[in-house]
Amino acid sequence: MGEYDHSVVQWAIVDWFRRHDKEWQTRTIQEQRTRFNSGNVRIPDVRVWNRSVPVQPIFTHPQLIAVEVLSPEDCQSRVQEKIEDYRRFQIPHIWIVDPVKRFGWDCSDGNWLRRSRFGVSGSPAYLDLEQLFRDLDSAEA
Repeated sequence: MGEYDHSVVQWAIVDWFRRHDKEWQTRTIQEQRTRFNSGNVRIPDVRVWNRSVPVQPIFTHPQLIAVEVLSPEDCQSRVQEKIEDYRRFQIPHIWIVDPVKRFGWDCSDGNWLRRSRFGVSGSPAYLDLEQLFRDLDSAEA
């Protein structure tokens, strides 16, 4: 956190979902604390949850999507710990985005499946990384 690539991509992902929140019946926020059943707390870079789930100062309900944007100091084992926490907490969609290489991984089932487009089953919600990065490039030009 705190480096330009990480921050701008995190912001762009929040903006992507916020533009569709009403249509997709979701809410989106960045860096909101989530307290797990174990008492541990994680702060996903971006979290998306159903509008039917109440807003809380510190969330205690699983969100729909947790997105982690990689930073240069992130190592796979550290990110894997977050993924395992999210999976134990029953977050159904866990996505990792590399802001430098401009692709991501769907880690929802515990495996790292490379993706440029993420979708939410049974919902119109999605994240298209190719479009996201084109939009960022256009805004930066």
